[in-house]
Amino acid sequence: MQTFNWAELDSTQKGRLMQRPALAEDASLQARTAEIIDAVRARGDGALFDYAATFDRVELSSLKVEPRDFEHAAQQLNASQKAAVESARDNIRRFHEAQLSGPVRVETANGVVCERVTRPIARVGLYVPAGSAPLPSTALMLAVPAELAQCQERILCSPPQANGNVNPSVLYVAQICGIEDVFKVGGAQAVAAMAYGTASVPKVDKIFGPGNAWVTAAKAQVAQDPMGAARDMPAGPSEVLVIADESADPTFVAADLLSQAEHGPDSQSVLISTSQTLIDAAVAAIEQQRRSLSRRDVIARSIEHAFAVRVDDVETAFDVANCYAPEHLILQLRSPRDWLDRVQAAGSVFVGAWSPEAVGDYCSGTNHVLPTYGFARSYSSLGVADFMRSMTIQELSAEGLRGIGPVAVELAELEGLDAHAEAVRLRLAAMRKDSI
Repeated sequence: MQTFNWAELDSTQKGRLMQRPALAEDASLQARTAEIIDAVRARGDGALFDYAATFDRVELSSLKVEPRDFEHAAQQLNASQKAAVESARDNIRRFHEAQLSGPVRVETANGVVCERVTRPIARVGLYVPAGSAPLPSTALMLAVPAELAQCQERILCSPPQANGNVNPSVLYVAQICGIEDVFKVGGAQAVAAMAYGTASVPKVDKIFGPGNAWVTAAKAQVAQDPMGAARDMPAGPSEVLVIADESADPTFVAADLLSQAEHGPDSQSVLISTSQTLIDAAVAAIEQQRRSLSRRDVIARSIEHAFAVRVDDVETAFDVANCYAPEHLILQLRSPRDWLDRVQAAGSVFVGAWSPEAVGDYCSGTNHVLPTYGFARSYSSLGVADFMRSMTIQELSAEGLRGIGPVAVELAELEGLDAHAEAVRLRLAAMRKDSI
């Protein structure tokens, strides 16, 4: 794990340090993703079966999960596992229910009423990656807000396992969250299927969920096509940044960095500290802890992208963190809540020694679908509002138009839009005529 002194770096070196390793992707990725999308659009289910054989190494006879498969999946989880899933669901539901808001109605002027109302997105597609580890937690993070938003059609896609079915824990989440339409499709081909529809997979209006570089590229491409589907956010390889001072426990810091590193070889873990002693102790703890972890080979590759930065003061640490704009930000500081106002760009923040990032991934109640690549500067964590769309309404009485109509005419003439002005003038003239 490389260590840098922020004060000794020039602006070019600092900028290079803030770059994500995943951005240096294969130049042909976009073209190859486009080929997959085109194949699914052209051949539908046939392409999906072929890609399952090629990428997932499984021969499928059907794409949709059958009702008996849900029952079988539930039987494969023990009581403790089911209880944990249900407890996490309940916490996620409580936090996301609080995000629901009613309509807005304001009388901006006498006789001029403006409103803002929301409607659920009719058809949503939830993508749950599998990769080297199944992610029932992601299924929860997507299914719960989609249910609360009351989206009429909710489908879920996840890659098939070697046995030809979706991971049982993911299916159990779908079952307890009321999702009946689950499909054994993964990767860019799943995104294409949901965006354009096939004989088996319905077309949706918006696609949600993280994934690898292929999934991220596919979501971006279909979102640019008016005939495709919108996407939730740029969400790729996971990342964490820990700000720690000399009061932090280095074993906790190391554990948080490792928990992120085990997601995948392209994940990134960053430590910023005012204490070189803490940095050295955390690096040593990483070396000690990772030996006993089951995914130590993945971690070894991920740690190649990890680094630590020593800064002169905590204020500088937050300047660096805001520049990096991490997906996850952990504050291991004295009085960490006192520093919250300094956080300007982060997907999700974990405050204090007893708030490991892992609880946010699973069961605290916040959503773990978060912006990466520094997009936390402009994107927010996933919430119920992402599954809804808003529209505005205005209603004017004759008196209301009489009051603000001249303003509209003046502004229309200022912009040289005669038809706009005339649409108002005609009505004002009709009012004067009626009053005679």
